[in-house]
Amino acid sequence: MTQMDWLKSVPKQKLFVLGVAASLIAVQLYLADRIKMVELFGTSALAWGASSFLLWEKRDTLNLKSDVFSKFFGGTLIVLLLLKSLYLYQYQYKYQWFLRLLPLISAVGLGLAVSGVKGLKQYWQELLILCFPALSPAPAILVKTIDLTTLTAKFSAMLLWYFGFAVSRQGTYLSVANKSVEVGTGCSGLSVIVQMVMLAILFLFMFPTNRKQKILVPVVGVLVGFAVNVVRVALMAYLVAHSTEKAFEYWHFGQGSIIFSMIAAAIFGIFCQFGILRNEPENQ
Repeated sequence: MTQMDWLKSVPKQKLFVLGVAASLIAVQLYLADRIKMVELFGTSALAWGASSFLLWEKRDTLNLKSDVFSKFFGGTLIVLLLLKSLYLYQYQYKYQWFLRLLPLISAVGLGLAVSGVKGLKQYWQELLILCFPALSPAPAILVKTIDLTTLTAKFSAMLLWYFGFAVSRQGTYLSVANKSVEVGTGCSGLSVIVQMVMLAILFLFMFPTNRKQKILVPVVGVLVGFAVNVVRVALMAYLVAHSTEKAFEYWHFGQGSIIFSMIAAAIFGIFCQFGILRNEPENQ
């Protein structure tokens, strides 16, 4: 079947919905790229891609019946999102939280228009995934509630000591060669851990696993995120003592911080590939 034949076989209503969804995805990713939010762009692209894959997998079992009120409310919500998006490029970071919530609100609007209020429950996995851009990096309230700074400082000091560096710790301060660095809330590792939990959820949604693996996968994700961040903090302390400020800023604020997130994701992916996927899941 050619592409034109496939398009002819799809009802016009579904093509219209696909067009609207593609427009919302394109707008959100374009705006995230325009204000140079690499983390938001990457998380959003992952969320959009994963949710689209899950919808495609169950496309033949979806209930696509909606009532007039749901169609009106969902359609109005989508129109308002698109109108609001037209003005975002003028305000740079002022409306970044709108961009983070846009995928979820878009999905709710489309779900209401296509399947109604009662039909939203069949999209619970996709809706959960589209919450990811709003949860990455970890919200401030979560960072304040789960304080990992002291624990991170302890393990980073142990790592530096193990590799032969003369290191001392006072609370969240690490001292190497008479120079100190503070492990702040932004370096506690919670954001990386949240990202790994998101990847664990995606994995569990997309691949069959048994009960033990459903527990193991998120736990490994948390441990990998924490361990990689400990290495990053130890490197920060080393750079403060033995390198230039430019190198410190690169690994702390620049692309170096993203590299550590990529390393954590790669380690987690290797675990999933060789620890889970190579073995057939046991019968539940």
